[in-house]
Amino acid sequence: MTAAGVARRGRSAGKAGQADRGVHDRRIGSRSGDPRRFPIAILETVRAAVTFQRLRQAPAGRLIVRKSDLQVQRRVQPRGSTTLFVAHASGSAALNRLAEAKGAVELLLAGSYVRREQVALLVFRGKTVGLMLPPSRSLIRATLALASLPGGGGTPLALALDRAAEVARQVRRTGADVAVVMLTDGRANVAREGTGGRPRAEAEAMASARAYGLEAHRAVLIDTSPRPNPVAGELAAAMGARWIPRPNARAETIHDAVAVAVG
Repeated sequence: MTAAGVARRGRSAGKAGQADRGVHDRRIGSRSGDPRRFPIAILETVRAAVTFQRLRQAPAGRLIVRKSDLQVQRRVQPRGSTTLFVAHASGSAALNRLAEAKGAVELLLAGSYVRREQVALLVFRGKTVGLMLPPSRSLIRATLALASLPGGGGTPLALALDRAAEVARQVRRTGADVAVVMLTDGRANVAREGTGGRPRAEAEAMASARAYGLEAHRAVLIDTSPRPNPVAGELAAAMGARWIPRPNARAETIHDAVAVAVG
């Protein structure tokens, strides 16, 4: 095979290999391989062949390339990232919390195709916790999910933390990074089995926060109290989360905090 043949093979293999390469794939080197399956690394192939030209008695101006010389590109997909918003949708401040989450979601999604970011939305109120939006890059789906949320009811905070850890584990099993953004005032009043009683609910929430912290999922806790609530700060510390009290919890602040948490 001549050098021109290698170049032609490289162009055709490159097109054929597009299906195996995402738009955001990054080249990290080369290796021996089949150019029918992977894009050929032309320069590395030529370098490998040049070493043996004297032994192969190549004519002047010609390059003899053997199958053993062929090098293909090594490429890797960058790790994706998912931001899981966990919104406390109960009480009179629910609309403000959801507006903050919506603004942050829109900022994150604006560059999602470049940064491979996804967002998910977990909502807790009353006695239930629901995944309103599985990991997605769809701004329309995220906006509709946020717009359809009802307010009112109790605060099953322990259950929300347990569910957030479960979703974070699922995301990490896909190979993606995950950051959890909690929007809550930290005041729990519903225990895991759905019964009332603030002391028990708060004790369970703190235990769930500590269990979350042991799993080392990155997290940010947005304190939605009118003034910084020490309980929310303690909860964030147990989670290993960054604590952002209001009135600093603006959409831009949340976005920047998530960027730092994801790294």
